[in-house]
Amino acid sequence: MDSIDASPSSLERLIRRDRLVVGAGLVILTVVSWIYLAGMAGGLRSAAAQSEMHRAMGMPEMGAWGLRQLVALCVMWSVMMVGMMVPSASPMMLLVLGVYRQRGGDEARTAAIAFIIGYLLAWTGFSLIAAVTQFALHESALMSGEMAMRSALVAGPILLAAGIYQLLPIKGACLSHCRLPLATLAQEWREGPKGALVMGVRHGLFCVGCCWALMALLLVVGVMNLLWVAIIAGFVLIEKLAPKGPLFGRVAGVLLIAWGCFVLIAR
Repeated sequence: MDSIDASPSSLERLIRRDRLVVGAGLVILTVVSWIYLAGMAGGLRSAAAQSEMHRAMGMPEMGAWGLRQLVALCVMWSVMMVGMMVPSASPMMLLVLGVYRQRGGDEARTAAIAFIIGYLLAWTGFSLIAAVTQFALHESALMSGEMAMRSALVAGPILLAAGIYQLLPIKGACLSHCRLPLATLAQEWREGPKGALVMGVRHGLFCVGCCWALMALLLVVGVMNLLWVAIIAGFVLIEKLAPKGPLFGRVAGVLLIAWGCFVLIAR
């Protein structure tokens, strides 16, 4: 990869303009995702309050979920992953854009968008699995109307699994991939929009490998609990971008194990 001359040039200005345009698009995408989640959370609170009122009046609860609810869960999880993961992945996305432009690619923006699409496709796959899991838990009466875990026997092991995973080598390997974008691009670079799409999917899969257990925590604390959604998103941002991110993650793993033990003992 050729280096860019330090003095101002038309190429540098073009790269800055590209990053500004794509960066603004990523910000808008993230904000729209959070607005959507806030709206869904408000609707969920209203539905939960209505369900609680029905129970208090001795009225039967609503029937079992069907395909419509499953599709809605898939959409909800997909949008939530956009809002949570795009901020921490943005540096990599903008780096890919700059490298494509630096290498003389006329399709730099197209390639960058293809990379972003590939990245989000990986998280969409995770969202499908998460939605099906939540659907099964709901049908088993293990989740409340607020989409939080009712059973300590299920919540405890989820917390323990998330904490243990934070300490495993596979977690460290996936986190290193996310924290070292230049090394990743040097090893896996592919030309053109199709190559960018493949790189995006691969990078997304590494991110899923890094963060899937953290996302599973939402099944315990509340899938639409926006405070916890923000806390986990902030944690992911620190873990991936902060100088002491890996240490921060290991400490969190120990705390999650302690939390899981407490939930099981106190049930």
